[in-house]
Amino acid sequence: MTKEVLVRISGLQMAMDDIGSNEDEPIEIISAGTYFLKDGTHYIFMEEVAEGLSGVTKTQIRLHGKESLEVTKKGLSNMHMVFEKNKNNRCFYKTPFGQLNLGICTSQIEVDEREDNINIRAEYALDVDYEPLAECTIRINIKPRDSKDFSIHEKMTF
Repeated sequence: MTKEVLVRISGLQMAMDDIGSNEDEPIEIISAGTYFLKDGTHYIFMEEVAEGLSGVTKTQIRLHGKESLEVTKKGLSNMHMVFEKNKNNRCFYKTPFGQLNLGICTSQIEVDEREDNINIRAEYALDVDYEPLAECTIRINIKPRDSKDFSIHEKMTF
């Protein structure tokens, strides 16, 4: 994989009382970033801009093999989420609007790693202050920036 990459992150949250409804739409961001591999851990760095707010949030994604995914944000929003299969992890999510105490109970992590493409999918239950909030899926796709098969219209299906 090259150092300069395109990162697509798609997140889907289904509120506990709406599970099974067809109204849920994923939220998706696409950003340019940098990538490197060190001691078996994949590192991806990117910056996010929030619509309607000034400033940026720097995001770091770390993939440790196929067992653990970490997402760290610093800037307008601050958090350090850890996804580990069959484990509960907690984090504080600081936003411009206040702080949340989040619980992440990961049920599944899938990684499809190829020479010029990495797909990550994590399914987890999310709680706020120990109150169940949603069943969630996060999908991350990393490709070289000069990839010929990258499309913003492509649906993430992995």
